[in-house]
Amino acid sequence: GGAVKALNPKAEGGGAQAALAVNISGGGGLQDVLRTNLGGGGTMKMLVSGSGGGGLTKDGNVLLRGGGSWGCSEQGQIQHPGGGGIAKVATAQDGGGGDGTTSNVLIMGGGVKQADLYISEGGGGIVAEGFEIGGGGALEVLDQVKVGGGVDRETLIDVAGGGGRTKVHAELAGGGGEAVVDSVLTVRKPGGGGGLYMVEIMEMRGGGETDTTLIRGLVLDQGGGDPDMKKRVEDGGGGTCNVSLEYERGGGPSTCSEVRGGGVYKSAEEREKGGGGERKFIEDRVRGGGELKRKVCGDSGGGVVVINQKGIDPFSWGGGAKEGIVALRRGGGGNMERSLCLFSGGGALACGGTAMNGGGGLTPDCLGHAGGGGEYTLGEEGGGGIEKCENPRSGGGGIRGPNKHTLTGGGDAVRDGLRAVGGGGEDGCVVPGAGGGGGAVANALVKHKGGGEGRAQLGVQAGGGGLLIIPKVLAQNGGGGPQETLVKVQGGGGESGQLTGVDLGGGE
Repeated sequence: GGAVKALNPKAEGGGAQAALAVNISGGGGLQDVLRTNLGGGGTMKMLVSGSGGGGLTKDGNVLLRGGGSWGCSEQGQIQHPGGGGIAKVATAQDGGGGDGTTSNVLIMGGGVKQADLYISEGGGGIVAEGFEIGGGGALEVLDQVKVGGGVDRETLIDVAGGGGRTKVHAELAGGGGEAVVDSVLTVRKPGGGGGLYMVEIMEMRGGGETDTTLIRGLVLDQGGGDPDMKKRVEDGGGGTCNVSLEYERGGGPSTCSEVRGGGVYKSAEEREKGGGGERKFIEDRVRGGGELKRKVCGDSGGGVVVINQKGIDPFSWGGGAKEGIVALRRGGGGNMERSLCLFSGGGALACGGTAMNGGGGLTPDCLGHAGGGGEYTLGEEGGGGIEKCENPRSGGGGIRGPNKHTLTGGGDAVRDGLRAVGGGGEDGCVVPGAGGGGGAVANALVKHKGGGEGRAQLGVQAGGGGLLIIPKVLAQNGGGGPQETLVKVQGGGGESGQLTGVDLGGGE
């Protein structure tokens, strides 16, 4: 402190007790802000940006990242040192488990408040040691209270619905929960576990928010670009390619369908010949695709859906439309893998076809099978996609809603649900919610002190007391009495030993 004062006489400083008080007040402040969000009976909060945009949310992670009304900068970074650390933990929880960010903030805030009672009497090191011991004891209790033996689809739907009801209304959480579970089961690998990156979340403005559905296929934000192109293809071929189908013009300004090059010509005749050669190069690629389509479909009148990672110009679109090819552009790198895992055939992930990176040497084996695909129009926006695939290993979720904040809130809830359901499926077990699992851990730590010795037992007890904030807040938000509910939760199921949670409808 003295060295800082010597360098800057106007600097403000404080001792260890002052710094501790600042950190404890930060944890308690975040807890007070988010406690009204917890549970299905929690309240929505409105976020308003500097440009006038707004949104409604109950997601603790969204509030911590974007709430500018309680000390956040433009990037959503909390300036308070203690509060910033808690916010980072909540963000990590959202990225790993999806759900539980608000609960984490409340538990940490409750823990520091409990610790303050012992630290004020001169036991800072004791509390820190007790927290570490209590963490190990909590894991042992969780192994005892978990419901294992594998989880079925109905249990996963309960997991998704339980988390969804804390962020959106019950009707949307019920229908969206089934879509989330089906998405996870679709992309799950044969040996267990699964890559959630294989699920594409697409926001489609229009319709009601309850129209959110699962698409067992792929959703793209761009459709076809030619009026003569087929709108739908049923029971046809499906292909994935990373080939430029745009006319690459040399020199001059670039447009959306032309790539600026650096060609130099001595005369207008040479320029015309060069341009014709470049155009012919693209036409040969389109012609090769048409020949492949005729080999696969013959004269049956069937079609082929092609997802191209690169661009397609109007001339190429027109050539594909004449051949009965539905071409969807700008698929993106991530959708290359997703689309390959759609078309059934063979391979490690039951995917058919291969990614085509050139226009030559195309064989029928390059294509897979697409049960249906094409473009769609929803309100003023359009897009495309592929569905009805046999044994798909990728999926898409169509988030619908009448306005921006509804789409954003629904998308956040679906992403959190995917992580929560994916984690439950991999672990093969769940922990009772509504304060039941946390209450059991807190009771064990308070009664048995987590195996701590000597004065460290006080720190273990402080950690257990912090966990009891969850049933108290759930009861308060549900309209019940927090103290009465806490007594019942601590009492448990009596001699039966059954876990006791909070009824979120009545707060009991």
